[in-house]
Amino acid sequence: MKQRIIIPENLEQAVAEAISECGHDSIFVLTDENTASTCWPLISSFFALKHAHLITIPASDAHKDLKSLVSVWQGLEQGNASRRSVLINLGGGMVTDLGGFAAATFKRGIDFINIPTTLLAMVDASVGGKTGINFNGLKNEVGVFCGAKTVILHTDFLRSLDRENLLSGYAEMLKHALMSDEKMWARHIDFDWNAPDYKELMELVRHSVRFKQHVVDNDPYETGLRKALNLGHTFGHAFEAFSIKHQEKPILHGYAVAYGLIPELYLSAKRFGFPTDRLQQTYSFIRDNYGTLPLSCNDYPELIELMHHDKKNIGRHIVCTLLGGIGDIKINQTVTEDEIKEALDFLREG
Repeated sequence: MKQRIIIPENLEQAVAEAISECGHDSIFVLTDENTASTCWPLISSFFALKHAHLITIPASDAHKDLKSLVSVWQGLEQGNASRRSVLINLGGGMVTDLGGFAAATFKRGIDFINIPTTLLAMVDASVGGKTGINFNGLKNEVGVFCGAKTVILHTDFLRSLDRENLLSGYAEMLKHALMSDEKMWARHIDFDWNAPDYKELMELVRHSVRFKQHVVDNDPYETGLRKALNLGHTFGHAFEAFSIKHQEKPILHGYAVAYGLIPELYLSAKRFGFPTDRLQQTYSFIRDNYGTLPLSCNDYPELIELMHHDKKNIGRHIVCTLLGGIGDIKINQTVTEDEIKEALDFLREG
């Protein structure tokens, strides 16, 4: 599953080299409606993509579903794709997740290349080999582990993103920093989103991707260490699913993770003595940059029920990744419904 991850100076050269390593007979490019208009024009003139077949699906996580998956399979079929074809996923995490799953299952698996165009996809979805779709209202309920042949990270795509989408990706980077060390955590907490330094941001991206890839290389199928990457996600996935169901404009995945970090760090402090000053500093950074999540205590039963569907659970026990301190990871921590309610209280009231 080990992936080749590159941050090239010359994007066209990198794409050509990645395609040549696949020994392809035909090339397909998957975009959503947004990246078809904003990102595909940046690479469509590349010589290596001269004869590529373009497949476009609707944008947004609401379309990360079976219907979109079938349309990708149909696009591959209509383009006469063979087992030696290659699929390039050009887009955010929805595109790399769904496209990776389509590639992994079409004719029992064809090579694919990820070119993530959002910060979230660069540091999370496109790296690590998790692919899949949402099903029956649940996030990533159906999927497989299958790594891209190459992941190409290019800074030009970041400059087209709005603040909200940049912050969505940054939440995963903050999560990696909390699992890493004090120095990286401090750099992330000190980053000024009112005047973002893109050079510094890409250095933080390099560290984040390197950290995640190290974890994945040592535990590709999430049997142990890789579960650490779920920090913030037990609560976060519930927040995300809840907002999709109840809000006209659902919160972005990274925002859900940012909000999810707060109750899980609270439980970390309560159970393992995670430093309260680090908890408060992280909480303040999230509140100042991500705002607050509108919740009431009446929402708790539904959120807890959503957590019961989380793939990390052991039987009916809800499981979280917690921290004893920055870099001190505690996986497979079961939490009670009373603890969850207390942690949600902290998120709402501070």
